[in-house]
Amino acid sequence: MVPHSARRRMRDGLLRGMLWLSGGLVAALLAAVAGYVLFRGLPHLTWELLTTQTSVLRDTRGIWPNLGNTLYVVGVSLALVLPLGVGAAVYLTEYAPSRRLAGAIEFAAGTLAGIPSILYGLVGMLVFCQLWGLQASLLAGSLTLAVMTFPTVLRTTQESLKTVPQSYREGALGLGSGKWRMIRTVVLPAAADGIVTGCILAVGRVVGESAALLFTAGMGMSLNHVFASWENFSRSSGATLTVALYVYAKERADFDTAFAIAVLLLGLTLVLNGAARLAGRSIRQRGGERRE
Repeated sequence: MVPHSARRRMRDGLLRGMLWLSGGLVAALLAAVAGYVLFRGLPHLTWELLTTQTSVLRDTRGIWPNLGNTLYVVGVSLALVLPLGVGAAVYLTEYAPSRRLAGAIEFAAGTLAGIPSILYGLVGMLVFCQLWGLQASLLAGSLTLAVMTFPTVLRTTQESLKTVPQSYREGALGLGSGKWRMIRTVVLPAAADGIVTGCILAVGRVVGESAALLFTAGMGMSLNHVFASWENFSRSSGATLTVALYVYAKERADFDTAFAIAVLLLGLTLVLNGAARLAGRSIRQRGGERRE
């Protein structure tokens, strides 16, 4: 008969092996996908492709307008959704007088987070493009993506705020700090990890989104000076990198350019995620200095 301690060691070893196997499979899958994309796309990612735009008359291929459109959509979407999402999470966690109301809003946010993106695209087309008169434009696409990512930012931030120990709040209030000052200097820095996670998830969804943008931002492949005037800002159609990848792969069967765009998307996602983590680390350090 196997002793109890021996059975426990066997069980722990089996579970540890399963965990290592699961982690290894995930890492291998990620490495395989990234490696294949890099293998197919890196030879075709040239400086000319990055700095020119597609033109049938000049027989050129370029994704410079698509790169600019992607950065524009990411910037506008995050500028809209982060203050609203974090602010709503702070209100529901710290200020909401009725827990029943907060629970209903949390349930609605969870439901909205699971809706397919193509439905957001249809609603964005009806509301922003037609009802508001923005037509198919980058602004309409940015507003649609902001609405689409709002539930994700709200839920991740709220769950992070709930993990902050209540003693932090009581200690700050006991030292004479006001409620908003306590939230700003103690609670938010302590919940920076969750806020950064929500930001990363929002960035990933915005950068990788194509279905909603096909309905709202259009498929324009030319360079639009969206900051030149309000007319261009609100009515210029533009394809992001993901939409351009769809066009090259599906409509033009140009898989070399499509894989080159995929490599650029991988790099852009890594850069944006790294920037978000650095911002979260800076927030945590400032919060620690203030508490000290």
